Amino acid sequence: MAFANTYDYVVLTHDLDFGAILAATHGEKPSVVQIRAEDASPDVIAKHVIAALRQMASELEEGALLTVDANRTRLRVLPFQSWG
Repeated sequence: MAFANTYDYVVLTHDLDFGAILAATHGEKPSVVQIRAEDASPDVIAKHVIAALRQMASELEEGALLTVDANRTRLRVLPFQSWG
């Protein structure tokens, strides 16, 4: 995460821990794209990821958590707002 933040990269992962790290640290960067799919093989999920990256490019440049699966895409802008 520190490396991605330093070089303004986006983290692409199948691991949910990166979203938890952003929530726990109230991080503004780096943006994270997390793949939520039973089958995350490129031939199954790639077209969904590419479409989401194109659609949400400006939000990812500013800082966001983008969750992609075969049925939908969800975006949360960083830092996460606390409730209460």
